[in-house]
Amino acid sequence: MTMDNCLEHPAGGYKKIFESCDELAEPIPAHVSGKIPAWLTGSLLRVGPGLFEIGDEPFYHIFDGQALIHKFDLKDGHVTYYRRFIRTDAYVRAMTEKRIVITEFGTAAYPDPCKNIFSRFFTYFQGIEVTDNCLVNIYPIGEDFYACTETNYITKVDPDTLETIKKVDLCNYLSVNGVTAHPHTEPDGTVYNIGNCFGKNMSLAYNIVKIPPPQDDKSDPIEKSKVLVQFPSSERFKPSYVHSFGMTENYFVFVETPVKINLLKFLTYWSIRGTNYMDCFESNDKMGTWFHLATKNPGEYIDHKFRTSAFNLFHHINCYEDQGFIVVDLCTWKGHDFVYNYLYLANVRQNWEEVKKAAMRAPQPEVRRYVLPLDIHREEQGKNLVSLPYTTATAVMCSDGSVWLEPEVLFSGPRQAFEFPQINYKKYCGKNYTFAYGLGLNHFVPDRICKLNVKSKETWIWQEPDAYPSEPLFVQSPDAKDEDDGVLMSIVVKPGVTQRPAFLLILNATDLTEIARAEVDVMIPVTLHGMYKP
Repeated sequence: MTMDNCLEHPAGGYKKIFESCDELAEPIPAHVSGKIPAWLTGSLLRVGPGLFEIGDEPFYHIFDGQALIHKFDLKDGHVTYYRRFIRTDAYVRAMTEKRIVITEFGTAAYPDPCKNIFSRFFTYFQGIEVTDNCLVNIYPIGEDFYACTETNYITKVDPDTLETIKKVDLCNYLSVNGVTAHPHTEPDGTVYNIGNCFGKNMSLAYNIVKIPPPQDDKSDPIEKSKVLVQFPSSERFKPSYVHSFGMTENYFVFVETPVKINLLKFLTYWSIRGTNYMDCFESNDKMGTWFHLATKNPGEYIDHKFRTSAFNLFHHINCYEDQGFIVVDLCTWKGHDFVYNYLYLANVRQNWEEVKKAAMRAPQPEVRRYVLPLDIHREEQGKNLVSLPYTTATAVMCSDGSVWLEPEVLFSGPRQAFEFPQINYKKYCGKNYTFAYGLGLNHFVPDRICKLNVKSKETWIWQEPDAYPSEPLFVQSPDAKDEDDGVLMSIVVKPGVTQRPAFLLILNATDLTEIARAEVDVMIPVTLHGMYKP
């Protein structure tokens, strides 16, 4: 099946993945069909929004719902499902006061109406209470597991009981305003991440931070974290929104997009009136997109000016070094209009025809490969510097000394995104690779699981009518010979069916054929990211 064989969704079943649900008192058994591989024993952990309103106060954006952690446990061919709300400050205070207390990404919190005018006035000027609603991802640091969003707060959780252990403020250890929900991890357990910060003399910068592997003395690795290298910002008071970054064996890749956070707005709006994070974004329609490189060991910024046309970027697929070049594969959205503007709950809950119309106006998705030459000479002006035989991506030296990049398109379909990309991370992160797996978004509605051969551009697909999968996670089989020997795991929802509307789907990663599914008798709302814990 090709990627452009599109399903239609006139019944609007996708609206159900944006509805609140209850947590479970205990794990529930799943009904398994097919045969789960004997070696697949462990937990699939995923997070996403699970509560889309507090009493009669709605949340407005897809990234506002309160964090719910989900777990499918696999053992001896049996499967159980469990979920709990993460006890963040945002959640606990909302439950206690029965109203939205902490401002979320696209929803402002207002002062308590029960307070008198003076205490309300003072609440307004206390400044910013940053959310700890960790609905985006979950990842290990040392021996521990943390759920996260994109602020300075991460939340330690117990991967077995799903209990919330503690809130950690990264500002206590590092000079960053926040870090992404997409860290990179080395085989030894070293964790790298990126976040923006105030650099020298109030100007902005982006810091790559390094958290060491598990410590022999059992101390917390976060306490030993440090800033490794700093990238400059293209604009003094307006950092670009950064959602992920790239890492090869010897380099970091940072893509600075034209989607900007207006810090002055952020600081002035917030102290006075009901503003949220989304209100502080703006697009720079002049800058295009800038690529930055730094070495990893020692961490040093490389002052080459790589430039290309404007796009939004959320997810790096992979990048690697080859013969003096860095190959960077990305899930891009064309133009400088911010994609998150199209992810308000009111948009994604519309009827199918309206959903399609909105996606016509939005930036268009494209999987692209950019190639950055490491060896740059001023005299080679006007000439393509890329000599790798297998790509049509180019890099041309301009008269001002900058290098203009044009991509090779790896996948493009009208309003069909290959997103939430995953690879055989353990073996191929930062290395020359062949396969990417992703969630197919059809006018922003997730309705298929995709596999892409980045070398041949061949695609594979899994889909079923009125079925809404989540990001597929790759798990390598123990006796793997090839890069794609393993399984994909995804949570799929079929809101139209009366019995067992959600299931864990296990696919053969080689050809996307079904191996097994484990169905549960509860609805499961949308999940964003997660991990497999063996």
